[in-house]
Amino acid sequence: MTGKRLLRTATVVTGGLALASSLTACGGSSSAADSDGGEKVVTVYSADGLKSEKGDGWYDKVFADFTKKTGIEVKYVEGGSGEMVQRAVREKTNTQADVLITLPPFIQQADGKGLLQSYEPQGSEKVNGADKAADGKWTSVVNNYFGFVYNKKELAEAPKTWEELLDARYKGKLQYSTPGVAGDGTAVLIKSMHDFGGKEPAMEYLKKLQANNVGPSSSTSKLAPKTDKGELLVANGDVQMNFAQSKSMPNLGIWFPAKEGGKPTSFALPYAAGLVDKAPHTENGKKLLDFLLSEEAQQTVSGVGGGFPARTDVKPTDANAIELTKLMTGVEIFEPNWADIDKNLTGYVDAWKSATGS
Repeated sequence: MTGKRLLRTATVVTGGLALASSLTACGGSSSAADSDGGEKVVTVYSADGLKSEKGDGWYDKVFADFTKKTGIEVKYVEGGSGEMVQRAVREKTNTQADVLITLPPFIQQADGKGLLQSYEPQGSEKVNGADKAADGKWTSVVNNYFGFVYNKKELAEAPKTWEELLDARYKGKLQYSTPGVAGDGTAVLIKSMHDFGGKEPAMEYLKKLQANNVGPSSSTSKLAPKTDKGELLVANGDVQMNFAQSKSMPNLGIWFPAKEGGKPTSFALPYAAGLVDKAPHTENGKKLLDFLLSEEAQQTVSGVGGGFPARTDVKPTDANAIELTKLMTGVEIFEPNWADIDKNLTGYVDAWKSATGS
């Protein structure tokens, strides 16, 4: 496979290589004694977007650096945000994951389901209050923003408004990932409710948009390659993932829809990490969280991962950081009411299903 396509299917990898054994057999070297029963291993369940098939993503680098520094092997499981939470829920009586990393509102959902324990990683005091839990249950490790992509070859310029997407030219050429399953799909609901001024007008719009929508997708990253090839003209995504993908997908452009007459908007959609309750390797999980928020790791977020540092005192000046700042210029950033979204997510998703016939 050519290009830098970010993994979306659930995979288990260690040191960048696929594991043949299942997680139930994970153990690491029993001869390397540490505070986790002799196992030099930590298992991460994460939303997709930070790992690359080519092995040059942010996770690829920081996990390798972490293992080199500590001797602790990172075992990695990846999937949609909701999928990772549900997997952890199913395993509550036999916990496999040590660290859970997912997007809002799924990190709040994980906390609500009792999956997380309090731990404030070193460096978390440099993370904005809105980007971490007050009780230490989770903290952002990579900042990110919701966005859309378009095909720059087929479209002379990016669409500007939600209303433009109702045009017949987008019929069968537009797709967004499934709300309630994918973090970026859920973000479509959040942004549309904000831009249109509430649930009802947002559902009225999404009902109309369904005439052009290809259909459900549990994976957001699969939509970018389709857009780059021209199979789609427009799809949803997020800035970090799509920016990284655009390095090997020349036709991929990022844009932010506005309501007709309004400004383009977006909101923070950070990768938020928490220590799993009753984790089999709690101490190793703490060490990994500390490392993810270290200045060393945070300095590489933009240059390697195409994202934004979670620490406010880390300000990269690499080419990617400059380009990302330019990309976000003129975009109005709003802050969702995550408590409301967490409480009412099922109702919002049900309303979307009813409106779209999904």
